[in-house]
Amino acid sequence: MHRRLLLATRNNGKVRELRALLDGTGIEVTCLADFPDIRLPDESGETFAENALIKARAAAAASGLWALADDSGLEVEALGGAPGVRSARFSGEDATDGENNALLLERLADVPDERRGARFVSAVALCAPGGDCVVREGYCGGAVIRAPHGSGGFGYDPLFYMPGEGMTYAELPVTRKNEISHRARALFLIKQDIVDRLGSDDTPCSE
Repeated sequence: MHRRLLLATRNNGKVRELRALLDGTGIEVTCLADFPDIRLPDESGETFAENALIKARAAAAASGLWALADDSGLEVEALGGAPGVRSARFSGEDATDGENNALLLERLADVPDERRGARFVSAVALCAPGGDCVVREGYCGGAVIRAPHGSGGFGYDPLFYMPGEGMTYAELPVTRKNEISHRARALFLIKQDIVDRLGSDDTPCSE
């Protein structure tokens, strides 16, 4: 039984989070940094689930391993759900986190606090080389504040305020974020699928 799982991403922030969240499964974890020849297709889906499946299927077929892919982003009520699946490319194809955050604040400049509700969405897809796939989704609600706070995380984390925690995603301790984040919730739902399909032993995850 194969106990090696490929994380279909080169995003270092996601790799760190997903490795931490998978700790304890007894499954060896690798990522696309270990497979430099694999190139994922464009994220052409209209939903987070579609994009996660595109990446997981391609990574599994190219590597011969079970692959796990995450597609996630921010949906803002006042922007009709934008930036949504274009979260990473909100201000352009090669946009930086800073540029995306600046555009988000610009678009929300005249929006009152009570209408700045938002949620992070994560869809996680697990696919076998032969095509068997399962998708789970997780959500985390909050609001977009008017200036960044905190130095942790990545993406829109400094602008995403969680009233229940009294701080932004970027201010949350890593251990707490890995308990309550949208990715944590999606992965919690799919973790049993991973164990059922890949098995489990006492081998620690690779770093």
